[in-house]
Amino acid sequence: MYRMPFVLSIQTNSYTVGVLQHKTILIISPQDWGKMLLSKHHYALELAKAGNTVYFLQPPDQKAELPYNSVTILESGLHKNLFMIQHRLFFPFWLKFKAMPVFHALMKQHIRKILKTIDKNIDIIWSFDIGNLYPLDLFPKQSLKVFHPVDEPLQPEAVRAAKGAGIIFSVTNEILSKYENYKLPMHFIHHGVSENFLHALGNGTYTTGQPLKVGYAGNLLRNDVDRSTLLVIINENPEVEFHFFGSYKLKQTNIGGSEDEGTKEFIKKLEQLPNVKLHGVLGQEELATAFAAMDAFLVCYDIEKDQSRGTNYHKLMEYLATGRVIIANNITTYASMPGLIQMTTERTHNNGLPGLFKSVISNLSYHNSPERLDERKRFAASNTYQHQVSRIGEILEPLLPK
Repeated sequence: MYRMPFVLSIQTNSYTVGVLQHKTILIISPQDWGKMLLSKHHYALELAKAGNTVYFLQPPDQKAELPYNSVTILESGLHKNLFMIQHRLFFPFWLKFKAMPVFHALMKQHIRKILKTIDKNIDIIWSFDIGNLYPLDLFPKQSLKVFHPVDEPLQPEAVRAAKGAGIIFSVTNEILSKYENYKLPMHFIHHGVSENFLHALGNGTYTTGQPLKVGYAGNLLRNDVDRSTLLVIINENPEVEFHFFGSYKLKQTNIGGSEDEGTKEFIKKLEQLPNVKLHGVLGQEELATAFAAMDAFLVCYDIEKDQSRGTNYHKLMEYLATGRVIIANNITTYASMPGLIQMTTERTHNNGLPGLFKSVISNLSYHNSPERLDERKRFAASNTYQHQVSRIGEILEPLLPK
C-alpha cells in the first residue's frame, strides 16, 4: 500500500535530478531549534543546502520572552538559506486545551501575520506538527501541504492534524496506517542521518575497547525509557562502561521532558553507578567522535509507554553509521533486517533484553566483524538526509504548481 524507499549502496556528494530546489518552504516544528537535532531540524537544514529558501517555524513563545503578538524572522547562522521564525501569540495558549475551535479561529489570524512577515509565496508547507497547532487548511490553497508525522499519533488531535494535507510521509507504516481514511498519497521514508555526522565519524578501523564501551543516546527525562531494565543491564555488567549522551537535566533540553520525582531518582541512581558516564547534550561532531569510541549501542524503551510504540527511532541511523552492533527492544521497522539490529522478539515487555545484551557483548568478534560493520555503515550511508530529500523531491515534483 505504501511506497517503500529504494536503497542506495553508495554515497554521493551532489543532489540527484528531481530534488527540491529553488522553492520557498515553511517547516512547521513542534520543537524549538537547539543543540539536539531531530528529523525536522535536519530536513530544514538539508532543504536549505539543496538551494531552497527555508523558514523554520518554532513553537509559540509561552515564557513571555518575546513581545506580545510578535513575529520575528532571524538568520539562522547555519546556512544562508535557512531562517528561524520566533513568535508570540496574541491570545492565551491554554485555549488549545480548553476551546480548540476558538484557538484555531484565532490561530487563523496569527498565521496570516506570519505569512505577511515572510512576505513571499510559500511553495510548500511542510508540517511535523502532530499537535494540530497550525491546521494545514488555514494556509493558502496554492501551497503544497506535506504532513510528516515521525511520532505515533496517540491522540485524536494527532490524526486530525493531517486535515488539509496533500501528501503524507512517515518513518513507519504503522503511523501511515492511522491516516488511511484521508485517502491521500502516503509514502514510507526512513529516518535519516546527517552527512556531517558521517564525515565526522571518518573511516577509521575498529578495535575492541578495553574496557568495553556501550553507548546510549537520547533524552533521559522521557518517562518511556525502561528504567528498571536499563538499571538491571548496567548492574549485571559491571565490567562494561555505559556512556549516556543526551539530556539528563531540564535546562539541557530543547525537546521537552520531565523532572518529576521518579525521573530525579532514576538520574541519581545512574550518577551513583561506577560504570556509568553521563555526557549530557553534545554537538553533532563531538557526538560522532564519542560514538566512534563505542563498541555497541543500546536501545531500551518501554513499548507500552513509548511515543514511537517500538516502531522506529531517529537515533538508530546514527548508531548504524558507526557500524557497531545495536542491542534493542523490539523495533518493527527493522524486524525483517536481522543483521542490522539485535532485538528482542517480545512486544509487551523487555524481560529478554538483559540476556540478549550479555549474549551479544560476549560475542563481539562476530557482531562487530568487518562484514557486519560494513553492512550497517552502507545502510546508514544510503539513508542520509541528502538522499531522503532527493527521494521526497522526486515524489513531490509532479505535485508542485508550475
